[in-house]
Amino acid sequence: MTTSRMRAEIGDQPAALARTVEALLPRVPDIGQLARGTRQVLFIARGSSDNAAVYGRYLVESHTGRLATLAAPSIATAYRSRLDLSGVLAVAISQSGKTEEIVETLEWAASCGARTVAVTNGAASPLAETAEVALVTEAGDELAVPATKTYTTQLAALAVLALGLGAEVDRADLRRVPDEVARLIAVTEAAEALPAIVAELAEVQGAVVSGRGIAFGTALELALKIKEACYLHAMGLSYADLLHGPIAVVDDRTPALLVAAGSGPTLAGTVALARRVRGAGARAYGIGGGDGLAAACSRALPGPDLPEWVAPLGLIVPGQLLVEALARALGVDPDVPRGLNKVTQTD
Repeated sequence: MTTSRMRAEIGDQPAALARTVEALLPRVPDIGQLARGTRQVLFIARGSSDNAAVYGRYLVESHTGRLATLAAPSIATAYRSRLDLSGVLAVAISQSGKTEEIVETLEWAASCGARTVAVTNGAASPLAETAEVALVTEAGDELAVPATKTYTTQLAALAVLALGLGAEVDRADLRRVPDEVARLIAVTEAAEALPAIVAELAEVQGAVVSGRGIAFGTALELALKIKEACYLHAMGLSYADLLHGPIAVVDDRTPALLVAAGSGPTLAGTVALARRVRGAGARAYGIGGGDGLAAACSRALPGPDLPEWVAPLGLIVPGQLLVEALARALGVDPDVPRGLNKVTQTD
């Protein structure tokens, strides 16, 4: 069977992450200098980049002591409201750097008094040229429409951002990510659970995807990939929100995919959720979470051997492989999902 572009680009990730980490770690002082005098971070993004921003938000708030929020670009582009953004570090994330709405919103943020950062794979893009500091990822060309290596390199850039904002973590953890992702690709594809999960998901119309905290962005990104590449209904939720009512949709026809780092304060809750899902007669598929989550789930894929703060850089990878295999099993070309383009423009 011919290898899809998506699968090839999943395999590019160790090298792309290594290049990105080495290129961006020297920018830590630049970020610190720009952020001096700011107290809050505002993330501006759409699509997969918005899921990366969710990771950035939890990382910044849990490790740098700053409030972080997600922007509503329509406030700038549709309502054209004026806000006081003095003391705000605005971080715009766009894989291409060409999405007009994101560029316009960053320009608006600067005009409202914010300092500006861009995270993009487009070195000469309008977004990079607009920002005061551009964190340019080194993903290389990405041809498949579903973002894989551009997404994980964005996460790497956001990990560097957190370092620049004073996160007290070991940057050696970030340097270990490329090798760990390479290992994870190999062990996931060799896992007996992968074809079994694919076969079972190919028989359902949808699934719930859940995680919490620093892993929440991974759940949202996996749900997005299932929708765009496999045409299945997938609901991405924090497990806290899931327990407030939507868990009623989980049954023998609607399984749950649960993602978690191998350590951290949200792991125990994810394990408990897996037990509750199975107790309700539904299937629970785990990604990451160590032996505890694997034991609580119907089937499980391995996660990265990384501390929680950088775990999402690896945690999405088994999900990417699952989606690519599921799309092919359903007869869908994962490289060119219907109705989608690589660069999306929003009114």
